[in-house]
This record gives sequence, C-alpha cells and structure tokens, in this order.
Amino acid sequence: MGKILRQAVEKRRLELINKLIAFGIYKKEEQHLFELSLTDLENEFKKFIGDQHPHSELESLHWINKNNTLS
Repeated sequence: MGKILRQAVEKRRLELINKLIAFGIYKKEEQHLFELSLTDLENEFKKFIGDQHPHSELESLHWINKNNTLS
C-alpha cells in the first residue's frame, strides 16, 4: 500500500474507534477496538447504528416526493 492510502485507512480506523468509544463500545467479543481491521470496525459501527436507529432496516420509512399540480 502506498503511504497516502495507509494514512487514509488509519485515519478512518481512528475515526470509527473514537465514534464507537463515544457510544460506550470498547470491545468486540474479546478483541479491543484497536486490534480490529478497518472492515471489522466499519461492520461493527454499521451494526451498532442499525440497532439504534428505528428506520435503518428494510422496513424503514422512505419519503417520496410527488409533484401535485392542481389544474
């Protein structure tokens, strides 16, 4: 990996770790967050957000904009 890509991956990892820690998540099973890969951290964050937000799954509400023109 190039230096810039490595830095971007590490920056994203730290961002996700900080967000998870802010929500009180410090471990995934027996691993500390700092031991997880970027993919594992992203999956853990998506799982947490999906569990917390009531409209994040397939049955979520979706807004549809309709143009109602009265003639």
